Amino acid sequence: MSKGLVVSPEKCTGCRTCELACSYSKGDNFNPKDSAVSVMFYDEIGLQIPMMCMQCDEPHCMTVCVVNALTKDEKTGVVNYDKEKCIGCKMCVSACPFGNMTYSSRLKRVVKCDMCGGDPQCVKMCGYGAIEYKELDGALDKRKIIANQFKEAFGEGAK
Repeated sequence: MSKGLVVSPEKCTGCRTCELACSYSKGDNFNPKDSAVSVMFYDEIGLQIPMMCMQCDEPHCMTVCVVNALTKDEKTGVVNYDKEKCIGCKMCVSACPFGNMTYSSRLKRVVKCDMCGGDPQCVKMCGYGAIEYKELDGALDKRKIIANQFKEAFGEGAK
C-alpha cells in the first residue's frame, strides 16, 4: 500500500492555511499563487475543498513533458518535478485534467505537489484535519476516493 493525501471537505473551513504552508515550503514566501494546493470555494452550498495533485496512475502531465522533467516514483506513486530539466513550456499545466498544477510567475517554474517528500506541510498545518496523509486502501483506486469525496460533499445528486 502507498500513502497519499486524503481530503475531508466537510472539515475544511476555507482558512487557506494549507495554501500558505505549501507556498512557504515550495517558495519561501506566503503566497497562494505559489502553492501546489488550492482551496476551491463553493459558496452556494457552503463548501470548501482543498485540491492538489492526485498523483495519477497514468499522469498526463508526465506524458506531455518533452524533456522528462516529470517522473513517477514507482515505489511511492509520487509524480516528481525536476526544475533543472524543465524548460517552462507549461504543457504539463495544460495537460492536467484536474487543473492541479500551476505555473508561478514569481518563481518562474511549475508548482506541483510532491507530498513534501513524505512530510506534507499542508497536513501538518491544517488545524481542522481536512487533509490527512495516510495509507490508501489498496482495494480503492484514487478515482474512487476522489469520486466518493465529491459525492459526500455535494450529496447523492452528484454522479
